[in-house]
Amino acid sequence: MEVITTPVKNIDVDYMAERVFQESINILGGLKKLIEYRNLTWLPSLAEAAYAVVLRNELYKPYSEIARELGITEQTVKNILKADEEEVKKFLEGELEKVDEHKAGGIAKLAYKKVKSEEGVFVRKEELEVLGVDWALHVLVRLKGADFPLEKEQLHERLKGMVIKGKSMDKIIEKMNFPVKSPAEVLHQIKEIIEQG
Repeated sequence: MEVITTPVKNIDVDYMAERVFQESINILGGLKKLIEYRNLTWLPSLAEAAYAVVLRNELYKPYSEIARELGITEQTVKNILKADEEEVKKFLEGELEKVDEHKAGGIAKLAYKKVKSEEGVFVRKEELEVLGVDWALHVLVRLKGADFPLEKEQLHERLKGMVIKGKSMDKIIEKMNFPVKSPAEVLHQIKEIIEQG
């Protein structure tokens, strides 16, 4: 089953693909497990699959465009995106000896679903670039796993002690509107408050 979401302009495809790639490695038991099983050759395929899944599900790009962008064949893109992630999951859990599905594609699709369920909407690239990516990533890390919408006290608990561009998070939160509905909204409000000086 392909996960399709409403496309967002100016999304940070690299950030999203990296999150999906990292989660794919986690699904496989971590990088050390890949080394133990001598499966490091899976890494390039996982990277391609992560990008293909993100480009298709977030930007609705056609197979041909994804293939051109990644430098792989259109058939490979189709195999990645049509992989049955549940079959691949059974293979990884040892329930099946062999699977005809594109393994990296199935793993990337599983990882994409997990990341989307944890993070909801991915953050727009413009939100990460404003005032530098560093502070935004620190905020996102602290928001991981939060159940949105968040009230003032909940956000304060997660972000307490942070200082962004010389402003304490306590002062920033005092100027925010609540409840906040998503990580992207938190970043957007912080950005606006900082820009106001």
